Amino acid sequence: MDPKDYPPIGSIETYQRLIRARDFIDSNYGLPLDLNQVSGEACFSRFHFLRLFRETFQETPHQYLMRKRIEKAKELLSSGKHSVTDVCFEVGFQSLGSFSTLFRRFVGYPPISYRSMVFLFRQVSSPAGASIIPACFLTMYGAPSIRIGSF
Repeated sequence: MDPKDYPPIGSIETYQRLIRARDFIDSNYGLPLDLNQVSGEACFSRFHFLRLFRETFQETPHQYLMRKRIEKAKELLSSGKHSVTDVCFEVGFQSLGSFSTLFRRFVGYPPISYRSMVFLFRQVSSPAGASIIPACFLTMYGAPSIRIGSF
């Protein structure tokens, strides 16, 4: 990495400590984490860590954690092997309601609808499923547009 690419936070050591804390979040996203634990990984006070993390990554540690949990939830829901409730608890949420609300805010759809759309998208995009939508419909209205890959 070129030194000019490092964020203006002071030193490479500071940046490495922030990366260590972010890696800690990545490894433990399914556990109930708090700011004291994460800031302890970087050896900063919680308020100094919060400020530096936001400056460096353009989001708070909590926002980063929620985004990681939602990304993992999308992955698990797409597999079709888990119920929404199982996914909720596996990615670290304590409440199905808060999980569903946050998932909808990030992705645009409730978790159950997202899983259904992924399943339908896979059916329609498979060679065998191409015959499900009549060609005249596709000609008139175009192919369906579903936000599956990102949020």
